Amino acid sequence: MKSQENFDKKQWAYFKNDFKQQYGEYPSVISTLFVVGLSIIETELNSLTKEEKQDVIHVGLCEILSQEGLYVKTHVDEDGWPHFKATQKTKTLDIEKQETYLRQRILNYFNYA
Repeated sequence: MKSQENFDKKQWAYFKNDFKQQYGEYPSVISTLFVVGLSIIETELNSLTKEEKQDVIHVGLCEILSQEGLYVKTHVDEDGWPHFKATQKTKTLDIEKQETYLRQRILNYFNYA
């Protein structure tokens, strides 16, 4: 697994181009987490409230981090929303390192790493 210092900018560029072709815009970390979360809850975008859209981003983040073993899915509620539990305390990173860390996890999730 690549560390933050070895983040592959070339792979991120490939991912961004592929994402743009599929979704019509270049991805941010937030928009990518939203797409991941939306695929997990399998619901229509138009039916979501603003708060639910924020919850979708959280689901995407938990799903991405579950690949690292940092979260585990505990159950899916009656409305089809997954619930996750942290398995360990995560380190606090400054915003730039956090962005790089999440980009690398996204590349891993989508098999670009």
